[in-house]
Amino acid sequence: MKLLYFAWLRERIGTGSEEVTPPEGVDTVESLIDWLKQKDPRYEAAFAETVAIRVAIDQEQADFDAPIAGAREIALFPPVTGG
Repeated sequence: MKLLYFAWLRERIGTGSEEVTPPEGVDTVESLIDWLKQKDPRYEAAFAETVAIRVAIDQEQADFDAPIAGAREIALFPPVTGG
């Protein structure tokens, strides 16, 4: 699956996107983020405050308990404000 990172997530991780194959048992957005945090200190820093992160699975807003099976794209981003 393709992961997309936006704004300060992209800055902290050091990339705007990557292809990943999560291991078995990583089946929700929350478990995906937990798995990513173990990859590298950059991910741990980026996902330290998940309350400030929103997610979209295949361009549809989702919650952290949403299943990721079959997802082609998961976008992670901070809340967006307009003005």
